Amino acid sequence: MLTRRDFLAAGTAAAALAAYPSRALGQTPKRGGTLAIRAWDPPHFDASLVHAYKTHVAISFTHSRLLRYRAGATVRPGSLVIEGDLAESWTQPSDTTYVFKLRRGVRFHAKPPVSGRELTAEDVKFTFERMLTEAGSNASMYRAIAKVEAVDRYTVRFTLSEPFAWFLDMVASPMAGGIVARECVEKWGDLKKPEAVIGTGPWMLESYRPNVSLTMVRHPGYFVPGLPYIDRVELLIDEDNASRMAAFLAGRYDLGWEFPGTINRTDWVQIKDRLRQTRPTLRTAEFPSNVVNDLAMRTDNKPWSDVRVRQAVSMAIDRREIIEATLEGVGVVNGPLPAALGDWALPIDQLGEGARSYRHDPAEARRLLAAAGYPTGFAASVCFNSPTRRRAGSASSTPPCSGRSRPSSTRTTSCSASTTPGSRATGAT
Repeated sequence: MLTRRDFLAAGTAAAALAAYPSRALGQTPKRGGTLAIRAWDPPHFDASLVHAYKTHVAISFTHSRLLRYRAGATVRPGSLVIEGDLAESWTQPSDTTYVFKLRRGVRFHAKPPVSGRELTAEDVKFTFERMLTEAGSNASMYRAIAKVEAVDRYTVRFTLSEPFAWFLDMVASPMAGGIVARECVEKWGDLKKPEAVIGTGPWMLESYRPNVSLTMVRHPGYFVPGLPYIDRVELLIDEDNASRMAAFLAGRYDLGWEFPGTINRTDWVQIKDRLRQTRPTLRTAEFPSNVVNDLAMRTDNKPWSDVRVRQAVSMAIDRREIIEATLEGVGVVNGPLPAALGDWALPIDQLGEGARSYRHDPAEARRLLAAAGYPTGFAASVCFNSPTRRRAGSASSTPPCSGRSRPSSTRTTSCSASTTPGSRATGAT
């Protein structure tokens, strides 16, 4: 059992809800049932042509990728272990060559125009070449790809223009890597229509009601024998937080209403006592959130082009106070990477000289500003996305010199439009 001491040490910033008794993890799964979760209305369904999680979440139910991140009850949250999805194996003969061997007998959903045909290496080649050439696609994730070859019916070779250490992670990412069928693109021109949602994944899109819901049904020809166990998934669209909270209290959702099945701590503290009465069999698990909220600075403009100014702003932030004020005091400070990504993130005290930028040190912040030529501070604007409802792990609406004083003498104003910064500063919370 995770103690509060362990919980705080791990840097937990969110509560995850799972609607099952604790003994269920030890039971043999049974076929059937419906899973109801809160979702979002996608702008359209072409995952390659949109940078929107609202689309990517939906497509992750219906499309398979060459690789995927391992999931399940035994996987520690924040652990990104790569395993095969459509690929049964893969090799890396050189720094710039990757060869994937595909599973045999994988079939698309039995819908026209694909009608349940077998997936082959040509589908993989078509999918990635489309992303690399289609205007507005997610090509940025795959820019290192120089060539994709279908060596034979079940073998695909990728040649990169240069070594890219993150290539396998990009292939496993649900943000763009779902394999599609050429027939769908040829029929509709793109994959934006719900009719074009035809993949090889465990569920098929049965119906879509804009701003209301998406219904997924079990793919009987899914390539993993016996899976999925769940017959239907109802993705219910609700953009009002009070409504979502009421629906969860009433048992309308089987998981928490935030991604991925979590509840923001500011909401959790309001409903946890009521849940004991309304949903007494509900079980919860608390784990670190991998969300980072950055304070980004335009390093192509003064004064932010001076590293001393950026360091001063970082030292002026009282991160511990932000956690106390916005997260009920539960959480730790992130370093350059979210603390939840335990396989990658270093604790701040192991960052060497860089660790000092995370320390709340108003006196040093003043000294750095003076050394940079701003002994009395300067005026600046903080732009943020609106609305700014505080989320677990979030302090996005907090000015850079928050707290009981303005130790760096930086005067701030705010605006609601987001900017495109030149780079991200250290010291994200």
